[in-house]
Amino acid sequence: MVKLDEAVDAKIDEAIKELFSSEKPWITIVWDDPVNLMSYVTYVLMELFSFPREKAHEIMMQIHTQGKAVVSTGSREEMEHDVARLHEYGLWATLQRGDQVI
Repeated sequence: MVKLDEAVDAKIDEAIKELFSSEKPWITIVWDDPVNLMSYVTYVLMELFSFPREKAHEIMMQIHTQGKAVVSTGSREEMEHDVARLHEYGLWATLQRGDQVI
């Protein structure tokens, strides 16, 4: 029984290490919502990510037409920070591993 528990523990440890591995990038996703104006979303993208107006507008249109868009990539900690900043502006944002299908 002990060997089985050790094997399970080893698999859990391996899964946790892979989940939090810094080798694989994370992404920040902004989701469409029925509250914020398109012009406001464009403004927030320009303000937080220093996107030029054209790029911010293009991303906003992707959010509006496709329901979501990736706005940044990086380490988990960086993406958690980006999500928190987007939440401060009232946008619906999440993060996930970059290698997972959104």
